[in-house]
Amino acid sequence: MSQTPSSVSAETPNSDRRALAVLFAIVFINLVGFGLVVPLLPFFGSSLNAAPWQVALMFSAYSVGQFFAEPFWGRLSDRIGRKPVLLITVAANAVGYLMLAFAPNIWVAIGIRLFTGLGAGNVSTVQGYVADVTPPEKRAGRMGLIGAAFGAGFIAGPGLSGILVREDLGRLGYQLPIFAACGLATLAALGVLFLLKESLVRRDGPAPARTPFLGGVRDAAANPVVSRVILVTLIYMAGFSGMESTFGLFTGARFGWGAREVAFSFMAVGIVSVICQSLVTGRLSRRFGESRMLAVGCVLFGCGLVGQMLAPVAWAVPVAMGIGAFGMAMTMPNISAMISRATPPDRQGAMLGLNMAASSSGRIFGPVVAGFMFSSLGHDWPLAVGAVLMVPAALMALNAGRAVAREAAVPAAAE
Repeated sequence: MSQTPSSVSAETPNSDRRALAVLFAIVFINLVGFGLVVPLLPFFGSSLNAAPWQVALMFSAYSVGQFFAEPFWGRLSDRIGRKPVLLITVAANAVGYLMLAFAPNIWVAIGIRLFTGLGAGNVSTVQGYVADVTPPEKRAGRMGLIGAAFGAGFIAGPGLSGILVREDLGRLGYQLPIFAACGLATLAALGVLFLLKESLVRRDGPAPARTPFLGGVRDAAANPVVSRVILVTLIYMAGFSGMESTFGLFTGARFGWGAREVAFSFMAVGIVSVICQSLVTGRLSRRFGESRMLAVGCVLFGCGLVGQMLAPVAWAVPVAMGIGAFGMAMTMPNISAMISRATPPDRQGAMLGLNMAASSSGRIFGPVVAGFMFSSLGHDWPLAVGAVLMVPAALMALNAGRAVAREAAVPAAAE
């Protein structure tokens, strides 16, 4: 009899908590490296004589890689387990950072970012690991804790980046934080190899049929909850990535900021995200419902974008970013929890992978459009358009909540 993966962990609750603690640490270390690099990209691109639209392409290229990688890694993790997929992807991050440090020109740097994106498409695998060892009623809270690891990485990463960057040294001053990111990714890969246990247990039964790339799109479209939530991800991420890719250019044009100020602003976003996702997100979602809090998160993020655009002085920008960060902390954990609730256990990796592919789609087009608007229309336009996009995202989140209620009412009526 063949064996197939089951997303019901055979370990004890204490063992599950230890596994989540190890996963939290690995995600944190990996995201410190990511947080080291992201604030520097506009300035690193400038050191390669890149135009603003080419800087935006560096962000988009990474997301193109994620778009193709997330569904593939998600499905593969359903078949062969979470640990080998995490090991491959984290190791690819380390290689990508090392290559980026020595990129001779902006086009090679864009190609390297594409490769790194292919290796970085492991968010759905992390989410699948959490779903494997967590009962449904606790998933929003534990997804929030893993989200807090992402946020903590964005505290330490940009903070360390602001300390290590030396703009007076030219390109070398930007290479130092990238080398540090490579070292941390290598450390995270070792943590996966030696400390992380496999979460996917095996059970008797026929092996799941292989599906083509994005083969779950039809299933996702037929699911009234998953289809709406994936649309929220697409819209929200387009607005977020447009802001992220042009933030250094925006603050440089408005307030004359450099890499250090941008890095510390991203660190402030991480602080708010950690506090919210570790202490607030799960509680509010259990009390008011995941879909309502998802809608609130979209609205708050839009308010943060408006606040940045209207900031009269430089210190008001981090305050507005903090408001937006509170909203950001409400989005992805609730999106992941809603998808996992509405998806059969043996399809969660695939559906979460499709969701991350939608996220990558937003991150592909968001920076390109934002870079075009920044160059041709003015530095406020990416923020204004991003804020407007949050209105349909919030409405779609509420529609997903209504779909959940309708599905719950059908079994009750049948009884």
